[in-house]
Amino acid sequence: MVGKPMLALQIERIQQSMLIDEVILATSTAPENDVLEGLASDLGIHCFRGAEDDVLGRIASALRAFNVELHVEFMGDNPIPDPGLIDAMIGVYLKHEGAYDYVTNALTTTYPPGAEVYVYPASILLECDARVTDAASREHVGIHIYQHPERYRILNLEAPPWLHYPDVHLEVDTQEDFEVVRAVYEQFYSRNPAFSLQEAVQFAVASGLAEGNRDVERRWRAYRLDEPA
Repeated sequence: MVGKPMLALQIERIQQSMLIDEVILATSTAPENDVLEGLASDLGIHCFRGAEDDVLGRIASALRAFNVELHVEFMGDNPIPDPGLIDAMIGVYLKHEGAYDYVTNALTTTYPPGAEVYVYPASILLECDARVTDAASREHVGIHIYQHPERYRILNLEAPPWLHYPDVHLEVDTQEDFEVVRAVYEQFYSRNPAFSLQEAVQFAVASGLAEGNRDVERRWRAYRLDEPA
């Protein structure tokens, strides 16, 4: 994609944030992920390798290994993170520090899927790591926080009108998704690597790209608080 791995493009955009100090790539110890460790080395970022299926343990161990205090989490299949949105989300957490344990925009689908940001103290996830014992449950990370509002103070931020596009998918789970994201990068990257989420969405809608993957079934919908369609 524009001559770079998709993950490298995602990391490049995360690094445009003014409030992110370090980027850690957390992957598994499976041999096929050796290439990801090599990419992290090439990009000059940290890499942590842990269990393939125990994703909760892998992320918690990465936070311990690098003494992380405030964790800002991204999924590897979301290749167009928006630096401005990242900083806005972190800013909300810092402005209200002590008031919330978990700040996100992903509990309801108002932003374009693929623009998710999760901000929370590392200590919260370490607590989940100690508490969750079921192997199947440990394949998930933040779910153990937001499914327990009785224990954690959670803030979900909804999209402003100019970014309220819940049906414009900028994630990459399928070939259809990849074609949408590739077209967005080909449209903007060469003249402005820091193109905005709003520009990406408007292009996807105006060009008709957004129709190409709108009907793809999404497993994450089962974990959202959206009203039934």
